Amino acid sequence: MLRKHLGFIVNLAAIGLFIPGIYLPIFNLNMDVTANVANGSLSSEIVNKELSLLGTIHELWQDERLLVAALIFIFSIAIPVLKTALVTLSYFLKNIHLGKKLVSFVNVIGKWSMADVFVIAIFLAVLSTNHAETATQQTLAVFGFKINVMLSSATLSNVGMGFYYFLSYCLLSMLGTQLSVSALKHLDKTSKPHEQNN
Repeated sequence: MLRKHLGFIVNLAAIGLFIPGIYLPIFNLNMDVTANVANGSLSSEIVNKELSLLGTIHELWQDERLLVAALIFIFSIAIPVLKTALVTLSYFLKNIHLGKKLVSFVNVIGKWSMADVFVIAIFLAVLSTNHAETATQQTLAVFGFKINVMLSSATLSNVGMGFYYFLSYCLLSMLGTQLSVSALKHLDKTSKPHEQNN
């Protein structure tokens, strides 16, 4: 019985991490361009962007990348909400057999939701071009004078707090589900001898 309560508490803690995990930025991206002319320089920030999981889904949807947006929504939002609802339902059910089926189903779909962590990790790896710099030299002719211009850009991307919250949610949710599965198996075993005696 203790494992059942513990599994429920761990799942509640996991959903507590899930909420900031989808609202806080999962990454931020900075891009600066600098133009050096003679002894002077001019710099400008082209991109300064922070995106959360929900913000990413929204932006993908607006850009009409519907399949990617839908897949990330299903794995990141829909499955975790469904998992929490089913684990909560199984906790309050008196029917151990039905509770066991629900938690087993949660265990199966939980493995699929980990796919999203890998998608985000790959996405961040692509964006992780920390201090990547490009430089090109151009010669401009103005009123017969040649001016050398050096154009350079620097890109900096970082993982945001949302990524760590979401990853922690996934790991804690898996632990909570395993505790719930283990508790229900134990309750099922202890209830069978009583049924046979009756």
